[in-house]
Amino acid sequence: MSGDATLDDLRTVADYQFGADAGAALFPVDEDVTVRRSTSGRPRQVTCDAGRIVSYRTDGRFTLGVEGGRRLRSVLPHPEYSVVVGDESAPFVRDGKNVFAKFVSEVGDAVRPRDEVVVVHEDGAVLGVGRAELAAAEMHDFSTGMAVKVRSGAGPE
Repeated sequence: MSGDATLDDLRTVADYQFGADAGAALFPVDEDVTVRRSTSGRPRQVTCDAGRIVSYRTDGRFTLGVEGGRRLRSVLPHPEYSVVVGDESAPFVRDGKNVFAKFVSEVGDAVRPRDEVVVVHEDGAVLGVGRAELAAAEMHDFSTGMAVKVRSGAGPE
């Protein structure tokens, strides 16, 4: 993407990475978001008053901020691009600790290793965001191992 990337371009990337309507959810037309750029003009971070929505990696994909995770959860069908955990893991994920396979109760079928995912509680609350380390089937089948490397926890309730 060129240094002249517009929010429309970023919406297109989000739709490609997360599915239809993700771009509109992450970067609503009627909201004032801030795009921080590198010295060459390439988008690096997109933020709003509520916090970081996404960072734009050099490989052309987004990493989610907690605010971006909340926005995605509002439009994507459950549990698409999500990993669901119960009460036992929730406080740890909120603190930014990783999710282990044995605590995963549900996961979107299309989740693959290195995908950006939202970690949610069984009640639907966003607990954090991170990178999947296992595929969905492996998260269900394994009783050991890291399922999600959590980048940011949502903090206390």
